[in-house]
Amino acid sequence: MKFLPFLALAFGVAACNSPPLEELSPTGPTSPEAPVVAAPYQPVMTGTAPHVPVGLKPWRELNDGVAPGAGRTP
Repeated sequence: MKFLPFLALAFGVAACNSPPLEELSPTGPTSPEAPVVAAPYQPVMTGTAPHVPVGLKPWRELNDGVAPGAGRTP
């Protein structure tokens, strides 16, 4: 009776087994007749944005804009 859980586990694991995948290529990758797929060149920096330094901004107006009670005059 104690082996019943182990038997159920074994059948459960065996049911999850899938059949082997079919061969994608009739030749192996080490064969000289194996097809070669050409990959197009893609630069590493494709899609990056340029980051350049910006000028200084007036700090007093920026601070006043984010301070509590913004819009008040001192």
